[in-house]
Amino acid sequence: MSAPRAVAALDCGSNSTRLLISDLEGNALAREMHVTRLSEGVDRTGELQSAALERNFEQLRNYRQLMDEYHVVEGLLVATSAVRDALNGSQFLARASEITGVEARLLSGDEEARLSFVGATADLPEASTPYLIVDVGGGSTELAVPVEGMLRSYSMQLGCVRVAERALGLGKPTPEEIANTWAMVREECDRAFAHEPFFSQVVGNVQLIGLAGTVATLVQLANNIDQYSREALHHQRVTLAQVREWRERLCSQGPAERLKHPGMSSGREDVLHAGLFVLEEVMTRFGVSELLSSENDILDGIVLSLLSPEPN
Repeated sequence: MSAPRAVAALDCGSNSTRLLISDLEGNALAREMHVTRLSEGVDRTGELQSAALERNFEQLRNYRQLMDEYHVVEGLLVATSAVRDALNGSQFLARASEITGVEARLLSGDEEARLSFVGATADLPEASTPYLIVDVGGGSTELAVPVEGMLRSYSMQLGCVRVAERALGLGKPTPEEIANTWAMVREECDRAFAHEPFFSQVVGNVQLIGLAGTVATLVQLANNIDQYSREALHHQRVTLAQVREWRERLCSQGPAERLKHPGMSSGREDVLHAGLFVLEEVMTRFGVSELLSSENDILDGIVLSLLSPEPN
């Protein structure tokens, strides 16, 4: 059998479904992202909802067509927080694999954090100060940092969709909802530091790398970038003051008003403010005043794992 001309990584996240197609040298041929809100209702019902499933399956059909155009015969689809939490997650994985023709794997929080770290740091130089990645997703937030020669990671039960649905609401939040949100976010951050005590060793001595849609959209808002451009967003600096400023601004508005800001992505206007609570608390806990955005993430980590598989 001849070698594949391309490999594909697919990520069925809580808020978006994404695809990266790469050649055998690791060069990106196509990147796609669509908001599909797989996690809609999972926190409340414990199951993936039929409408959310169909949105995702339809997008996966479209991705399979694109994979065929690039002659993809090897790939990996991963699912994360929403599927981990859902009673019908295994049925979703089976159907997703059938549609795409590639293995569909449910990642643990630690696996998700490791692949995200590998993907986000692959194009960064060696540094004396360790890199810490924060991947604010829809249902969970992954933290990962090397300490004493080992990657220490934790997956927090915090994401923009989960926080919005459980505490903050999708509209303009009340003072009580804001207070409940801070309580939820801080309690989970306490849990992260208790579970992974090595985090405390790097407070004030890390370079923070921010991944995923919450960070990317914040970069667009902070820099008045109306249309998404990977080149314009990759490796931009965002300060803690900017995170706080945009959190407060978006909390003072409803979704329709938020959507008027240049750079606000449709499908994020009702949950972005929730993700900023998480981002602000993480920056505060680790004692950092700015982060570096990265458009390289778990998809890039998956591609690297496909091209350079670990020995058994």
